[in-house]
Amino acid sequence: MKKFLLATVALVALGATVPALAADLAARPQYTKAPAYAAPLYNWTGFYIGGHLGGVFSDNSNFGGLTTGNNGNGRFLGGLQGGADYQFAPNWVVGAEAEYSWIAGNNGSVLFPNGNSYTNNQRGLGSVTGRIGYTWGPGLLYVKGGYAFSDNNDSLVNGAGASVPFALSGNHSNGYTVGAGLEYMFTQNWSGKIEYQYYNFGDSSFTAPAALVRFGNFRTDDHVVKAGINYRFNWGGPVVAKY
Repeated sequence: MKKFLLATVALVALGATVPALAADLAARPQYTKAPAYAAPLYNWTGFYIGGHLGGVFSDNSNFGGLTTGNNGNGRFLGGLQGGADYQFAPNWVVGAEAEYSWIAGNNGSVLFPNGNSYTNNQRGLGSVTGRIGYTWGPGLLYVKGGYAFSDNNDSLVNGAGASVPFALSGNHSNGYTVGAGLEYMFTQNWSGKIEYQYYNFGDSSFTAPAALVRFGNFRTDDHVVKAGINYRFNWGGPVVAKY
């Protein structure tokens, strides 16, 4: 009976001790799940302004090759551009752009057999175009096309260097342009681009003086390669992907 009482007392003491020991143990740490990552989606919608540098290369298309001399190649150009884009669907971008480029130097002269020398010196190229492109985040691959303008300074001189009156058919100042490029948005408000653009101003020929009429026509077209940078006034900042 004595042993039974001692065993009972021991069990009661142990039962009182276990909760106290459990209370002394450290609480189980609680882990909070990290929020899902929200990847930024670049927003191309908005206005932009910028500048560009590059080179212009003219085709050799003077009077069917009947005269000596041709258009010069590899002239330097630089200019400004501005426009607006709208992103939709959600990977497509449509927009409009106006730009003007100043051209350094002149594009050479055409020397006729009678000693007259004709120069179609392009001082600048302008365009107003629409464009459409496909974007994957910061990148935009696009095509463009529209109206083009050539700022020409035409002259005709004789062998002595004196000016000769002349008249031309056609209009080699107004034409069209098409092109393509790649633009990359490296911050929310800044983007850089590389672009190729073809300009065509049609065919033209002399209607006076009569001695030059027989030589046929010439075509004014240019190939431009340029790199540029834009500052973008985004509407509403970057879009955020939701999960």
